[in-house]
Amino acid sequence: MPSSSSSVGSILIIGASRGLGHAMAEEFFKKGWSVVGTVRASASRTKLHDLADRSNGRVTLETLDINEPAQLASLRERLDGRVFDMLFVNAGTTNVPTETIGEVTTEEFVRVMVTNALSPMRTVEGLQDLVSSTGLIGIMSSGQGSVSNNTTGMREVYRGSKAALNTFMRSYAARHSGDGRTLVLMAPGWVKTDLGGPDGRLTIEESIPNLVNVLLNQRGKQSLEYLDYMGRMVPW
Repeated sequence: MPSSSSSVGSILIIGASRGLGHAMAEEFFKKGWSVVGTVRASASRTKLHDLADRSNGRVTLETLDINEPAQLASLRERLDGRVFDMLFVNAGTTNVPTETIGEVTTEEFVRVMVTNALSPMRTVEGLQDLVSSTGLIGIMSSGQGSVSNNTTGMREVYRGSKAALNTFMRSYAARHSGDGRTLVLMAPGWVKTDLGGPDGRLTIEESIPNLVNVLLNQRGKQSLEYLDYMGRMVPW
């Protein structure tokens, strides 16, 4: 899928140390964009560190655990004065796919819901002012967040967390209907990653370059859309 715009800009990617987030950072870098990507505090290097080392300053790292509000506030302070063309929240988690809503422990339910629904929206709320008035705010959702498409069950807690995320983003869009920014929920497809597992139907190379082009093509649309990695609308 070709991009409709060749202009370059800057993006803040939340959760870019590996997998889909790192692939997004690399794809935007290839397109000439400046990238700030976040990683969780750790002594180990990540793929994003390697990308930053060879980026000639166009890829930089920040530290953030989205489940820690104090870290989010600190990141906002460190980035004060910056203006980004895009903010994309990629961080997320999963649980045992066969575990039903009747079997999951309260602690595990809370962990998944906080990481996949509450924290991404807190991140959007906390960092929205860093995005230009005509910029784009996106979140990595999932096709499994579609209530209409859930005809097979399985992955119940994960599905519920992504459906909740979608609902919260619709509420956010309603509250910000006149501010001019583009809002996007992305479904990347079932991708072979540490999160998606080895049985994913897509490789990162089949998903992410297309997903990035979808984001580029969405710029300037003052609405919220729920799209897959090929730009097709996903039913709510």
